[in-house]
Amino acid sequence: MVRVEDAVDRVTAEPVFARSSVPHYAGAAMDGIAVRAEDTRAASEATPVVFELGTPDETVRPFTWVDTGNALPPWASAVVMVEKVHAAEGQATVGRSRPDRIAVRASAPCGQHVRRVGEDVGASESLLPRGHRVRPYDVGALLAAGVGEIAVRPLPVVAIVPTGDELIEPGAPLAPGRIVEFNSRMIAALVRQWGGEPIRLAPVRDDLGAIRARLAEAISAADVVCVIAGSSAGEHDFTPAALSGFGEILAHGIDVMPGRPAILATIAPSQNDAAGSGRARVAIGVPGYPVSAVVVCRELLAPLLAHLAGAATPIAPSIRAVLPSLLASRPGQEELVRVALGEVAGRLIARPLARGAGAITTITRADGLVRVPADVDLLEPESEVDVELLRPLEDVLGTIVVAGNDPALALLEDHLRAVSPRFKLATSALGSFAGLQAIARGQAHVAAVSVLAPAGGPTDRSAFDGALGDTSVSIVHVASRELGWVVAPENPLRFSGVHDLTREEVRFLNRPPGSGTRAFLEALLARENVETSRVAGWERAETSSAAIAGAVRSGLADVGLATRACATMLGVDFVPVAREDLDLVLRGDFAESEAGRALVDAIRTEAFRSSVATLPGYDAERTGRAKSS
Repeated sequence: MVRVEDAVDRVTAEPVFARSSVPHYAGAAMDGIAVRAEDTRAASEATPVVFELGTPDETVRPFTWVDTGNALPPWASAVVMVEKVHAAEGQATVGRSRPDRIAVRASAPCGQHVRRVGEDVGASESLLPRGHRVRPYDVGALLAAGVGEIAVRPLPVVAIVPTGDELIEPGAPLAPGRIVEFNSRMIAALVRQWGGEPIRLAPVRDDLGAIRARLAEAISAADVVCVIAGSSAGEHDFTPAALSGFGEILAHGIDVMPGRPAILATIAPSQNDAAGSGRARVAIGVPGYPVSAVVVCRELLAPLLAHLAGAATPIAPSIRAVLPSLLASRPGQEELVRVALGEVAGRLIARPLARGAGAITTITRADGLVRVPADVDLLEPESEVDVELLRPLEDVLGTIVVAGNDPALALLEDHLRAVSPRFKLATSALGSFAGLQAIARGQAHVAAVSVLAPAGGPTDRSAFDGALGDTSVSIVHVASRELGWVVAPENPLRFSGVHDLTREEVRFLNRPPGSGTRAFLEALLARENVETSRVAGWERAETSSAAIAGAVRSGLADVGLATRACATMLGVDFVPVAREDLDLVLRGDFAESEAGRALVDAIRTEAFRSSVATLPGYDAERTGRAKSS
């Protein structure tokens, strides 16, 4: 039993009935006068009927003044709204004054503007059914009907057991091979959101005996046990063996990606008896990769919690959208693809995000999920798909789709949302040419572009015509940024310029065809008479400056062309080459919209200009200036 005020989001364990009628008295539904309906029967414009303030007797027609919600006197059966009440002869005008004698010029049927007893709900009438998740407005109905507390289903308790020798607690010093344990906190938050009560146990090392002991502890404390990691087929994957010692494994591996290594197991009652107060009957082996963990929890844990709470299985709201590009999938298993959504030129566009199971930030950036069935291996560009929403539709409709990415855009989004919270940026790692094509095809609102020549050239409409065609655009300068070679800390290979790319020991990492940086480099090589065939790694490409710097920092490449800001962010050295303009190219229709105007206004604020100037290698002197379009 819980107090009604504390019952929001709880699930009713039995039907709830009204203890009193609502309303519990006959009351006025309008400001005016309470009368006997039969006394008004002869009233008309030609023959008004006069009433006197008071109670019934044999000589007068009585009335009393009432306000909305006032109880009617027992003799009254109708209310005449104040706008229809007129002063009788010799009385003050009806308005702020309330005369003792009034005239009525129209009949009032019995019950006019009267809220009868039980009009909303009658005593003992059903208010809420069993299995109903209580909403804020249910609280009002329950209290109005005299219900102070209700019976609810117990919150399903979920014990969460992280496993792995590599785990460290948030805030502990980082070291190679050590991973911050955040999956259990994330799953605990999902459990609370889905109406359960999480118990997060301390991480346990990769040892079969230790995991079994921790499972026994979890089984005794919870209704459901989630074991994180150790469900694959590696040398230290002990979760299947540990769970099989407590019951039966129903499934090891499910046909969904990401999330395939998941385990579903039952816990035998005899094991619960041995554990004393044990009560768990179900265990889920959750993969350690965070996106896989989210998918498995959505697919298995969420409906299980709804079942245990006696509520309907949650169904995510969905919406139709268009894929801007080819989407390939592995046949034989269903794939849940994370997408960013945005309404461009009257169409909802679903742009797929990175698909790695360990890329947790793709979930935070995703607006929804596209389910690719197991028997489908290819979805063509411009295909319509159903998207299961991960955030409210109003957030989706406020998304500004930006083809391209840069640290300055994160600052821009912050300044935009400070004054226009309903707008957000959804960026993607597209090169300049591909971004302009996305604008022309109606797949993006904005492209972040940089077009360079070896000497550093201006970006204007003439540089973009090949990609834009006749699409109307506006061009706004964001910043000038420094471009150069990113190399390992302390530059161990002593890399100094373009000719060093041909050295046998230098592994180069390029940008994709169609990017402004690659176009600049191709022109630079041609000027220095360096053939691309002599550059080891010319065909290897990453989609962003940050990815280039990250690869160099990880030892996967020796050199690449990127911005000073990304080199600083990833802790690698930088050899400057040139400066380039970072500009935003806005579709003409978007530039004229409320969102487009808000975006440009944010670029032109002094606050944004000042914040951009703090980025390493950035110059904000011309920030916000319009360019020839």
